[in-house]
Amino acid sequence: MVNIANVSAWFSAFRLRTLPLAVASISLGSFLAAAEDSFQWQVSLLALLTAFLLQILSNLANDYGDSVHGADSERRVGPQRATQSGRITSRLMRAAVLVLVGLCLASGYLLIRGESYVFHVSGLAAIAAAVAYTVGPRPYGYVGLGDLFVFLFFGIVGVCGSYYLHTHRLNLLTLLPAVSCGVFCVAVLNINNLRDMTSDQLAGKITMAVRLGGYKARIYHWILLLVGLGSASAYIFLTYKTAWQWLFLAVVPLLLRNGRGIFSQQDATLLDPYLKQMALTTLLFSFLFGAGMLL
Repeated sequence: MVNIANVSAWFSAFRLRTLPLAVASISLGSFLAAAEDSFQWQVSLLALLTAFLLQILSNLANDYGDSVHGADSERRVGPQRATQSGRITSRLMRAAVLVLVGLCLASGYLLIRGESYVFHVSGLAAIAAAVAYTVGPRPYGYVGLGDLFVFLFFGIVGVCGSYYLHTHRLNLLTLLPAVSCGVFCVAVLNINNLRDMTSDQLAGKITMAVRLGGYKARIYHWILLLVGLGSASAYIFLTYKTAWQWLFLAVVPLLLRNGRGIFSQQDATLLDPYLKQMALTTLLFSFLFGAGMLL
C-alpha cells in the first residue's frame, strides 16, 4: 500500500509552485522562435522536460543542503522542509538528488545532442549550479550569489538557449526579454530570501536580502520589477510592428501589487503569498509577451 504521507512529503520537497519559472524561460524563448517561423515541438517539449527536472533537482538539493547547514530549522518562517522535519531522511534525499542528476543528464543529452560543445558545457554547468546552490563545503547560495545564478540560468541561458535550439541563429536582441524573465525570477528568490532573513542570518546563509537588510532589499525588489518592464519595453521599441506587442503590459497591475505588498509588509510570515503571485506573474508575462509577438 502506498504511504500517502510519504508521497505528500516528496511532492512538498519538489516545490511544484516554483515550476512556473522553468516554464516561463523556456516558453519565452520558444515564443520568440515561433515569431520567426522557427518553432519545433520536439525542441520545446524536451527543453521543458529538462527545465522541469533541473528545477526539481535544485529544490531537492536545496532541501537537503539547507538542512545540513542549519538554514532550515524550527526558526524558519516559510513552509516546513521535508529533510529538516524528518519526513524524508537525509540518505533518501541524497539518493533522490543523484537520481535527478541522472535524469537531467539523459533529458539534456536528448535535447542538445548534435549541438556544439558550448551547449554541453552549459548543460553540465546548469546541473552543477542546481546542486551547488546549498550543497557542498562552499555553497554559492550562502555567499549571496544565488541571485546572479538565477538570473543567468532562468534568464539568459533559458530564454536565449531555447531560442537558439529552435532557430540555430544568434540574435542579440533576445537578450532584452531574457533579462526581463531573469530579473522577474530573481524577484521570486528575493521574496523567498526576505521571508527567511532571520533563520538565514542565524545559519550563516548570507543571501542578497541579508546583505542589503530588509529596507534595501525591498528597494532592490522594486528595481528588479522596473528593470524587467524596461527591458521588455526596449525590445518592443526596437522591433515594433504592431500594438499587440504591448500585450505584456497587462501584468503591470500585478507587478505593482507585488511591489507594494513586499514594500509595505514587514511581517515575514505574511510574505509567502507574494512569492507564489510573483512566480505566476512571471509565467503570465512570458505568455503575454510571446502571444503579443505572434499576434
